[in-house]
Amino acid sequence: MDAITLDAYGPPENLRPVTLPDPEPGPGQVRVAVRAAGVHFIETLLRRGEPVGPHPAPALPAVLGGEVAGVVDAVGEGVDPALAGARVVTGDLESGGYASLAVVDAGSLLPLPAHVPYGVAVAMVTTGTTTLGLLELAPVTEEDTVLVMAAAGGVGTLLVQYARLAGATVVGAAGGAAKAERVRELGAALAVDYRTPGWQESVREAAGEVTVVFDGVGGRRGEEAFGLLAKGGRHIVYGQAAGEWFRPAEEEVAARGVTSHDGIGYLLSRPGGLGDLTGRALAEAAGGRLEPAVQEFPLREASAAHRALEERRTMGKVVLTP
Repeated sequence: MDAITLDAYGPPENLRPVTLPDPEPGPGQVRVAVRAAGVHFIETLLRRGEPVGPHPAPALPAVLGGEVAGVVDAVGEGVDPALAGARVVTGDLESGGYASLAVVDAGSLLPLPAHVPYGVAVAMVTTGTTTLGLLELAPVTEEDTVLVMAAAGGVGTLLVQYARLAGATVVGAAGGAAKAERVRELGAALAVDYRTPGWQESVREAAGEVTVVFDGVGGRRGEEAFGLLAKGGRHIVYGQAAGEWFRPAEEEVAARGVTSHDGIGYLLSRPGGLGDLTGRALAEAAGGRLEPAVQEFPLREASAAHRALEERRTMGKVVLTP
């Protein structure tokens, strides 16, 4: 099979295309012919040998990737043979998604309707799940003014869509004019480039104080976004595109009369797990209510995909296609 291996921690160029023996499914497993594999920003950190939350640095050599969509082409002992040929998606791989074949536990598979593209499915299985989880922390209604940071990213584009459909006034902030234009196309009432000095004043003048901030940027921009919250506002942190988290001090949160939540921490500890959110996310895509932005790279160009992510040149969910 075709695969991308990491033999040494370091820069994106350490991700190398290779040919490996085809894996065989064991008891309770299936083999999936991969049509799309998701790429996460945290995988760029793992590639450098940096542990991320519950994810340790991978043992080398490694094939990264924890989510795939494709077609079941072989089943292991104890698995219903009728699964062969089924279109499926899963976000529960320990590793091995950057390959043309992946072995996964049959119990982790979700069926994929024929009209849902593989790239969309692999985006929704984690990005969509994350989006719906964040919205549990801060439900959005037509009375809200919502600021989405990193609004051209995978989660950001879905948050913009969802908030707009809920009737909220949506402000999308993204890094660069092209990304801001993409956010405007998604239906945001106001789209701004947060790299422009004084961007937050533009938001305040056009939209007033905001009631919800979804921060996927962090750093100084995240701090500026937090400053736009009205009393009683809700602040949800879900990313660090700037390279560092922004989490306000408890004293400031109390003094401002707002709330602040760690969105990723919530998802990792959510009672009952995330399975119901994933099912809902796929249903939203299948029904055409949410449409994730997908940016595809050929599998052999996994290093270019990592480089683009690190340099913040991507829009939407990054997907590898064999």
